[in-house]
Amino acid sequence: MPRPPNPSELIESIYDAGLHPELWSDVIVMLNAFFGSRACGLMSKDSVSKSGATHYYCGVDPHYIQLYAETYAQYDPLARLPRYGEVRNIPDLVNFDEYRRGRFYQEWLRPQGCVDVANVVLEPSKSPCPMLMTVIPGKDMLGADQRARMQLIAPHASRALMINRAIERKQQRAIALADVVDRLNAGVILLDGACHIVHSNSAGEAILAADDVLRSVCGRLVARSSEANLALREIFRDAGDVAVAAAAGRKIPLMSHDGTFYIAHVIALPSLLRNGAEKVCGAVGALFVWKAEVDGQSCAGLIDRTFDLTPAELRVLQSIVEVGGVPETADALGIAESTVKTHLHRVFAKTGVSRQADLVKLAAGFSNPLVH
Repeated sequence: MPRPPNPSELIESIYDAGLHPELWSDVIVMLNAFFGSRACGLMSKDSVSKSGATHYYCGVDPHYIQLYAETYAQYDPLARLPRYGEVRNIPDLVNFDEYRRGRFYQEWLRPQGCVDVANVVLEPSKSPCPMLMTVIPGKDMLGADQRARMQLIAPHASRALMINRAIERKQQRAIALADVVDRLNAGVILLDGACHIVHSNSAGEAILAADDVLRSVCGRLVARSSEANLALREIFRDAGDVAVAAAAGRKIPLMSHDGTFYIAHVIALPSLLRNGAEKVCGAVGALFVWKAEVDGQSCAGLIDRTFDLTPAELRVLQSIVEVGGVPETADALGIAESTVKTHLHRVFAKTGVSRQADLVKLAAGFSNPLVH
């Protein structure tokens, strides 16, 4: 039997397990020594089906743990769980003489050389399958000193489990968010304060692999144009600058070597995504990067309704964005360059921009994957 820990040492270890669940196995051994019991464990009990699952334990043969889960959980006197936080042993729950004639005692507990079991519910009753701390005293019934020690420890174990649950929920949310990001068609690149790449999704990796509008140089994001580089360095100095830029809808225009436009939209990361997972820790913000194009009829219809464009003007706008300049648009649409210019000037007037590059950026905003 290990040396019984002093209460302060034990409580400190319990809260350590609250932050690091893998430590519960060691804590259970310490609890068993502190209670002076034969066995100790943490188990969950379904209050409806009466099924039980043992998560951490010591002092019980694994064979009996399996038997409990497969057969004897339904015969356990814990068919009706005690109130949250109260230590209860067998005589507190059922008639002891009837219990000793039952299958749980005769076939599960007695063969182990034990007569009593004590439990304390560590999670509120609203939980459908609450966690319990279970103690098997040994050959004797639960003693007053053992009960007092369990009652002393129960609130701390309860709080530690609450910490476990809170961390688990946060990690699940972070994983879910990361999964969503990785599935986006737009490139997502998370950056730290020095523009080092902390994480990128599959689409972001493809953009970097192309080594064109954006590239990774020794792990640092570098844009093809010096203007875009300067903008990146200014925005991503810290999370505060990123938040200001994101609130203002800041976008960084990018152009490939063949003249194709891309848009990099600045995103302020919530603290959950900045700190919720090890792989993104240190990021101060993100870039959503996509090719500037009007992506389909729904987007074209939105532009049409917003600026009251005629069908001819809308076709010219789409061609300018997707194909290129005036000569290319004239060839693509089978019309004269003078006609393209006439429609283009009307589009400029209705949209409030004066350059083709600005028109491309404006149209790209309507195909923003964050909006659609």
